[in-house]
Amino acid sequence: MSASTAVSARSAVSASTVRSPRLDNSAPAARTSAAQEAAQSDEGAGKGQGGEAAEVRRLRLVVAYLGTPFHGFALQGDVPTVARALGEALEVVLRHPVELTCAGRTDAGVHAWGQVVSLDVKAAADLARLQRSVNKMLAPFVVVREVAWAAPGFDARRCALSRQYRYVVLCSEWPDPLLAGTTWHVGRPLELRRMQAACDVLLGEHDFTSFCHPVRASAGRHRPGPLVRRVLRAEWSDLGGSRLCFEIEASSFCHQMVRSIVGTLVEVGTGRLKAGELGRVLAARNRAAAGPVAPPHGLCLWAVEYPPEVTTAVG
Repeated sequence: MSASTAVSARSAVSASTVRSPRLDNSAPAARTSAAQEAAQSDEGAGKGQGGEAAEVRRLRLVVAYLGTPFHGFALQGDVPTVARALGEALEVVLRHPVELTCAGRTDAGVHAWGQVVSLDVKAAADLARLQRSVNKMLAPFVVVREVAWAAPGFDARRCALSRQYRYVVLCSEWPDPLLAGTTWHVGRPLELRRMQAACDVLLGEHDFTSFCHPVRASAGRHRPGPLVRRVLRAEWSDLGGSRLCFEIEASSFCHQMVRSIVGTLVEVGTGRLKAGELGRVLAARNRAAAGPVAPPHGLCLWAVEYPPEVTTAVG
């Protein structure tokens, strides 16, 4: 994650060629139109009193989204992203530009259940109406699950203590069409105990270069330093129905770290790699030493932890 996590939605709204992603050409458009009309009638959603400059407060959103139709969270030119869709909807309802900061900059195709977003809005905003109107515009692909005032200094990225990801694999012989969008079908049994034993070496603070997408130094910049991260929890569980779930919590993650770890642990589960060899892979600090990168659609940003004092507004 980098400072570019903070994204401005203002340019997205002003670009006439940009549209929010829609998989259905009729129903989503009707929902958007209805929500825009509702937003226009929501008096007090963001107006100042007597024409005076309105007081601004920090807002915290917990957002869930299906990553399939999006090119990740952050703004990327004219392509559909979660930040673009969410920012456009918020600006329609609030009637003022917004700047979004997210806790985790998810890649294309990666889902979220507990993505956290911070932004500044006018203190007169009606939060219940805001949530209702935005969800009418963006559902079912993006849903704001929670809306709450936060402490003035709350920053969704910088204040986070840890992020939690979940990755689900399907081990059945045949794919399940109803799970195809949110699980990786490996198509063979995996040895759960071996994969769990291999997780132990991941715990603690390590250089995870072997599991991260290579970062190349750009012109005029120094070579990137070690990719040191602190993993608090890493474990597998059996969900039943031939589904296995990998959960990992860390202070932060580098690019493709979770998916690379999952791809390597699946190699352990198939017997291609021994559980004891994961320490060697980690120590190599070489991406070529690890297994393949698991596909994005099995991954979900599940939750983000914060100190309670920064997520709760005073007064």
